[in-house]
Amino acid sequence: MVLTNVEHAELYVGDAVLSAYYFCHALGFRMVASGGPESGLAGRRSFVLEQGAARLVVTSALGSEDEVAGYVRQHGDSVRDIALGTPDVVAAFEEAVRRGARPVASPQVFEADGQRVVKATLAGPGGWVHSLVQRDTPGGAFLPGVYLPVDAGPSGGAALFRDVDHFAFALRPGTLLDTAAFYEDVLGFEQTHQEDVRTEYSGMSSRVVQAAGGRICFPLQEPVSGTRRGQLEDFVDAHGGAGVQHLAFLADDIVRAVDSLGQRGVGLLDAPRGYYEALEARLGSLGPFRRDQLQSRNILMDRDAWGLLLQVFTRSQHARRTLFFEVIQRHQARGFGGANIQALYAAKEQDATRAVG
Repeated sequence: MVLTNVEHAELYVGDAVLSAYYFCHALGFRMVASGGPESGLAGRRSFVLEQGAARLVVTSALGSEDEVAGYVRQHGDSVRDIALGTPDVVAAFEEAVRRGARPVASPQVFEADGQRVVKATLAGPGGWVHSLVQRDTPGGAFLPGVYLPVDAGPSGGAALFRDVDHFAFALRPGTLLDTAAFYEDVLGFEQTHQEDVRTEYSGMSSRVVQAAGGRICFPLQEPVSGTRRGQLEDFVDAHGGAGVQHLAFLADDIVRAVDSLGQRGVGLLDAPRGYYEALEARLGSLGPFRRDQLQSRNILMDRDAWGLLLQVFTRSQHARRTLFFEVIQRHQARGFGGANIQALYAAKEQDATRAVG
């Protein structure tokens, strides 16, 4: 099975207009297409947003009986579909089904104005799905005959993000190995990292599965028992099941990206107390960065065998405090900030305590 990239991610949301506004005005995306009854998308309102190579779709229902409405009632605003690019949808779909995937939608051809897209959909191991997308006319319409292009005007400056880096899933306890096995055995991913983290109160076990030379990357995380409920249990309960806990965007200049996010009113998680005092002792050289430069922006840093990794996390903007976002910059690093996972846990625990207090 040949998978090439994350083609797009579709979020089912309560209000696609408000969600599109947030992604464009807070996170720097541009609207490039829209869909609704007038374009051939019955019962839904949907917008396609792009930034660099990252493409998001936000979709809401126009009636209470639509599948999107039911999904949002259960999960809130949430990632429903992580679509994967492939040069041959029919072959990939048939192979995945033969390996045990449950089909949701058989291959369908979308054609209009000389443009052609083939799409099929498979059920994931949780409540999400994976569409398979074959674009025979690169650069053409998002979905010919269903979405219409939108003239968004000139870009408002340099992009903050270059691409999607990874999707991190929060799983129910005891499901990590089966979920990882689905991606390895059914979709042909490889397991590349393993991590077990403990904080004072909680912990988690993680496996990272990747495909397409790392261009498709899913950290999978399940909670382990502790003296308190941890952030993963909180997510699964609030979300109504397993799902994408955070979506990471790859930046070429994280300092500029964080400054821009701050100007746009995006709230970031505070780094744990004492994090920066030990930074040089833990990492040695900080490369081209200064400690005060990182500390003033709550940017976390780690080092692996290949290089430096910088990351920062947003606060969830959702009423259920579920989905949030990460900004990540890689200086040759291939990992996921193993030393920072514990810091993220502590930061989320601090944030939850502050919210309750």
